[in-house]
Amino acid sequence: MTIRVSHLHGEHIAVAAANGTEILRYVYRPDPDPFESRKPYAHPLRTLAGHTVTGYRPSDHRWHKGLQMTASHLSGQNFWGGNSYVHGEGYRRLPERVGSMRHDGFSAFAVSEDRLAVTEELTWVENGGEEWAREERGLTVHSVDEETGSWALDWSIRLTNTRSAPLVFGSPTTAGREMAGYTGLQWRGPRDFTGGTVFAPGTDAEKLMGSQGPWLAFTTEHDDIDAHSTVVFAHAPENEEAVHESHWFVRSEPFPTVAFSWAFFDEFALAPGESFGYRYRVVIADGAWDTERVAEHLAGLPW
Repeated sequence: MTIRVSHLHGEHIAVAAANGTEILRYVYRPDPDPFESRKPYAHPLRTLAGHTVTGYRPSDHRWHKGLQMTASHLSGQNFWGGNSYVHGEGYRRLPERVGSMRHDGFSAFAVSEDRLAVTEELTWVENGGEEWAREERGLTVHSVDEETGSWALDWSIRLTNTRSAPLVFGSPTTAGREMAGYTGLQWRGPRDFTGGTVFAPGTDAEKLMGSQGPWLAFTTEHDDIDAHSTVVFAHAPENEEAVHESHWFVRSEPFPTVAFSWAFFDEFALAPGESFGYRYRVVIADGAWDTERVAEHLAGLPW
């Protein structure tokens, strides 16, 4: 299926399918509220039928915005947004700890009939204004398929430490809060994904939090409309050899969220001048897919 790409310079990139549905909007304009950690995000993401599968600024966590790259605990700073977890004190409003990710430009922007591939350059800036890291981010929209009712978004990160000191990555769990190891690429679902079905190969649903695996899927029945949607989150094969192993952070209740957590149980350090990279795939599909269908579809999408 063909796609149509529009770019409102300084604001966002939008991708629409041939049927007119806007399936992705990537917003890189800085947010107005620094406490929510100013950084680019993808919202809304929609299925080809037009059903929204991302949430934006929900009342419980205003800093949750669609699909976004985050770092909840990074050398004492919070590149996630909102309250910071402090062991023995719980979550506290500490605006002086909230950093940001600055959009510096697009170094590559390629559009074809059925594919968009962009490379974005960003700088991670701690709250006092010091530049801590340089990021090269890849975003690719592809495999827009009317027959399967699905499309795919590949999201990659290559992060380089530009400080003179190590960057130490962690999470609330590494700071002392059990089974709250969220950090990394994070998806927040809309309200009607609450209580949805989450599944992964070889793992029981109640054991998914903190587990490992090549992919995880989240499916729900929408409010208002007689329809289901499925969102699939998958690791690229090379992530197994990444600087630090990843675990799933996933909740269906009290709110729907998934993160490819790169520091769930243990901290890791990135030395000055050193880099790390991860690559992910998110498949957005109409219908309630099951394990067999997800596995078959992913097998048909080469990396």
